Amino acid sequence: MACRFPGAPDVPAFWRLLEDGSSAVTEGLPGSGVGRVGELFPDATVQNSACRFGAFIDGIDQFDAAFFRISPVEAQLLDPQQRLMLEVSWQALEDAGIDPDQLKGSRTGVYAGISNNEYRALVLDGNDTAEPAASLYSVAGTSFNTAIGRVAFALGLQGPALAVDTACSSSLAAVHSAVAGLQRGEADLALAGGVHAVLSGRLFELRGNAGMLAPDGRCKTFDAAANGYVRGEGCGILVLKRLSDAEADGDRIWGVVRGTALNQDGASQGLTVPNGEAQQRVIADALAWAGVQPSEVDYVEAHGTGTPVGDPIEAEATGTAYSVGRDPDRPLLIGSVKTNVGHLESAAGAAALIKVMLAMKRGVIPRHLNFQDPNPEIDWDRLPLQVTAEPTPWPSRGDGPPRAGVSGFGWSGTNAHVVVEGYATGEGSTEAADPGRWVSGAPLRIAIGAPAATPDPAAAAPTARPARLLPLSAKTGEALREMAAGWLEWLEDRFEDRSGDDTGDDANTELLADAAWTAGVGRSHMAHRGGVVFTDAASLRESLQAVAGDDDQPPRTTATRVAFAYTGQASQWVGMGRALYGCEPVFRAVLDRCDEVLQLQRGASLLDVMFDSEEELDDPAWTQPCIYAIECALTALWSSIGVRPDVVVGHSLGEIAAAQAAGAFSLEDGLRFAAARGALMGALGEDGAMAAIFATPERVAAAVDEFNAATAGSPVSVAADNGMHQ
Repeated sequence: MACRFPGAPDVPAFWRLLEDGSSAVTEGLPGSGVGRVGELFPDATVQNSACRFGAFIDGIDQFDAAFFRISPVEAQLLDPQQRLMLEVSWQALEDAGIDPDQLKGSRTGVYAGISNNEYRALVLDGNDTAEPAASLYSVAGTSFNTAIGRVAFALGLQGPALAVDTACSSSLAAVHSAVAGLQRGEADLALAGGVHAVLSGRLFELRGNAGMLAPDGRCKTFDAAANGYVRGEGCGILVLKRLSDAEADGDRIWGVVRGTALNQDGASQGLTVPNGEAQQRVIADALAWAGVQPSEVDYVEAHGTGTPVGDPIEAEATGTAYSVGRDPDRPLLIGSVKTNVGHLESAAGAAALIKVMLAMKRGVIPRHLNFQDPNPEIDWDRLPLQVTAEPTPWPSRGDGPPRAGVSGFGWSGTNAHVVVEGYATGEGSTEAADPGRWVSGAPLRIAIGAPAATPDPAAAAPTARPARLLPLSAKTGEALREMAAGWLEWLEDRFEDRSGDDTGDDANTELLADAAWTAGVGRSHMAHRGGVVFTDAASLRESLQAVAGDDDQPPRTTATRVAFAYTGQASQWVGMGRALYGCEPVFRAVLDRCDEVLQLQRGASLLDVMFDSEEELDDPAWTQPCIYAIECALTALWSSIGVRPDVVVGHSLGEIAAAQAAGAFSLEDGLRFAAARGALMGALGEDGAMAAIFATPERVAAAVDEFNAATAGSPVSVAADNGMHQ
């Protein structure tokens, strides 16, 4: 998953903000021209004091247009919401260890909430749209449908692409749609979340004048002083997969989407007045779909806008729905991220869901801010609710994983609720629930991470690699240096408690190994590259500092194309591949498979010959399958770290391995081919020889003819012409 939220440009920063109990709300002075509030109200005519406050992201005017091959003219007419969707979607895939370039043509869906179209008015009022290109860019750059379709276009995705507008519940409604798409098989992978940008001072003021905004700039959810919310903006995207796919791919998984539900208020006291019965029903539906009892849920991330009307209705609905079977001594914990970052409107549910994923993984529920006096309109004595006014360890039930509900209630009446739980692996999580309890079919997992190598558990443990490669790449030299600096920051965070000792335990060695491997296979490799070889954290830090400080990166405009050349016979030696076999699981797996095939065919071990028998290894019957196996194992090893050939070429025996790399036939069929070829050549007499002659074909042919004419028969012939000729 990935995000850009107020005060938090990424997921780790978002957790730090939550963990510190910080508020990202800022105050500005209309008419000052300083900050976002000053820009939204340039003439200082606004009288509503609530409009002084907002929760804004940094750099909303900045966009890496060249990265997505968007021209500067088009980028100027591109709604910041579209820019955020592109950048955060790419970051979410990278965080999941998925190379975005490998998704072209895949059944990957994009489902995102987006509700406000404030940029269109700015474009139409402030730009010359007489030119056809400007007209097209103005329309395509400011539409909801293109905000989502542009992500699919940029990444080449061919699953469903839906823009969802249900106001404040939009991003949770998008998650609900993504879950349905995955369950129906319409998509095999899904990007789900929401985006929102605050760009119009007039709309800001209308909300303030309608009494929706808190005059003091604090969202005081469930507090007696609750009098409105604070507007916020941002973008959050989560990567979703089916359970079976996520586990089969070895993904690092944040949590499980157990159930989702949507409904509508219908006829209530007013269009924008919440309907408590409908809210209670959507929660019950989500729990039923999840196959989870209300008492099995520990925490609810509330919609929690902090309004006098909405808070009591939501508390009553949530408390009633989750009270069934609940022990009075274990109240339902509740809180709202809106007290930290304001109300992100169409992105609010994504922020809430990401907060819950982080809290379950960390094992602690962050502090809910601005809660001092419980709202007297809420029946706290009857309802089994407890606001997490202080950081709270995630409750341990002992019989299952951590579970939470996430609510999103749109002001137009569309209600959404999502039930999630922690996953079996990772810090702060416990065993996942039995999939057989699911009433909705295959459960889904919010998956973040990368496939892990899975060597045969029955085989002996491989030895440690003496060194590893961390590949770095970007589209510009400056971006490459920034990436190296980001890795340095990651190193400091991970090893800050080691007091300078970077070379220690197995856990840190494995962490660095996983990081390097994921960097190789889990992201696109771009034109500017700076891979570094390291043995431990200290050497990695030193190499990264060199890349981060290198201001003389040579310009690159095209990506490198890679060619693999495969040698023929006579390149063998006893013990070849032994070191890689001991420390590289992927390499080892290929050789083990080749050994298994030849054991069945010949009743003898290819590995025994390769590692220990010089006499047999020099017999073509063994030389050729051994060299073929080594070459295929090297191809697989390079591929496992993201280095794949664009072109392959082979000499003699090497042509077989080259053809296998190109997909002409399987590993096993190529091995049988090489073994049969070697056996035929080994059956020939031993009284022949070959010689390499550096001369033109005509001169060699003339010499051969002269020699044969002077002898009986034709004992000499031209076996091969390996020269280059005009």
